[in-house]
Amino acid sequence: MKIRLKGQVIDLTTRALVMGVLNRTPDSFYDKGSYFSFDVFLQKAESLVEHGADILDVGGVKAGPGDEVPEEEELERVVPAVEALNKRFDVYISVDTWSAQVLKESLSVGACIGNDISGFANPKYLEVAAAADAAVVATHIRLEPRVKDPDPHYDDLIGDVAKFLVQRADMAKQAGVDPCSIAVDVGYDLGKTTVQSMALFGATKTFASLGYPLLVSASNKGFLGETLNLDITARREASLSAVALSMVQGARIFRVHDVKGTKRVVDTLSAVMDPTDWAHRVNEQT
Repeated sequence: MKIRLKGQVIDLTTRALVMGVLNRTPDSFYDKGSYFSFDVFLQKAESLVEHGADILDVGGVKAGPGDEVPEEEELERVVPAVEALNKRFDVYISVDTWSAQVLKESLSVGACIGNDISGFANPKYLEVAAAADAAVVATHIRLEPRVKDPDPHYDDLIGDVAKFLVQRADMAKQAGVDPCSIAVDVGYDLGKTTVQSMALFGATKTFASLGYPLLVSASNKGFLGETLNLDITARREASLSAVALSMVQGARIFRVHDVKGTKRVVDTLSAVMDPTDWAHRVNEQT
């Protein structure tokens, strides 16, 4: 259970990485563009780092339907933001994009992870990642980003998603991406009904056993809200519970809005999983 980022191999046997969401979009589903302004964006990033984020995930186009965002505009939103974060903070930077060009330019200014919810629809994406020795996240999606999928059907939901993720990871390896630099994500709410997303959540152990670190992006997602009849502003506890349950079942990377709360959850579970290692790390810090 390892992942390689910027040439460093991180042992995830008993620890997890927390990825803080940083949207550079005026219409994101959760924050509604509240930190689209560049100065506010940097303040938000500083807060996430102070709360313990291991990774900052920068996205310039939301996953769901919305106004068209030309690639040039996505570049303007994302690349300067990545460059500024890289100069200010000693954390890993991920770019949430399915554009090979946005990935390429972001990697050139400090990003080290390509988080692609399209499932590598653009084959050049993996070529760019491999050339820069970057890590990638292979995400399952039934159709494509920004396209409504109101009635998704699967012959074998768990099997189909698992097969897709393994195939995409194989694509990454064939393109030259280091096998240790590949993570997978089942893609909650991306071409799935609430019932389907909950079924995938229940099968976390299966996906964590595919041979790659499992990234869980359940934070404030619709499937949690619909299951519990919670408004988007009231899903914090459900999101933290999803983190805890996923980590116990083998997930090791968590893309979240509440970095502080998530960090406390994963640190607690790390201490339970390996108290000797945790005590050693605490002693090193003090």
